[in-house]
Amino acid sequence: MASIYTCAECETNLNLSTSQLFPPDFYFESGNPEGTLSFAAIDETKFRFEKEDKLMPFFESVNYWGIQRNRTKINCKSCGHPVGYIYDDGPPLTNSPGQLHMGPSQVIPRAPRYRLKIKALKIKSET
Repeated sequence: MASIYTCAECETNLNLSTSQLFPPDFYFESGNPEGTLSFAAIDETKFRFEKEDKLMPFFESVNYWGIQRNRTKINCKSCGHPVGYIYDDGPPLTNSPGQLHMGPSQVIPRAPRYRLKIKALKIKSET
């Protein structure tokens, strides 16, 4: 059954496709916390994007950590309400043995992932 996702603030249809939604138990290097939905793609005409650089330590996994985190904030184009972030799930795979010689991370996908906050969306079932 398909769902219709609208902005919780202005109720504009965000044209998000259920077929692009990752399952809730799908693991990413940057995690998949409760309270979010992760999409492989979104209709970029419905959103405004704002680059965000944060200087603070982050630890995603044994092999992926850093001081500066780059991400992009996603806002509703109609009302400007923040609905989520775009994450790039880590560095590309390498042939290095990795930390502690446990091998490089094999987590997929490496493409940007759109993580939207459930509380920023209204979700209706389509019959």
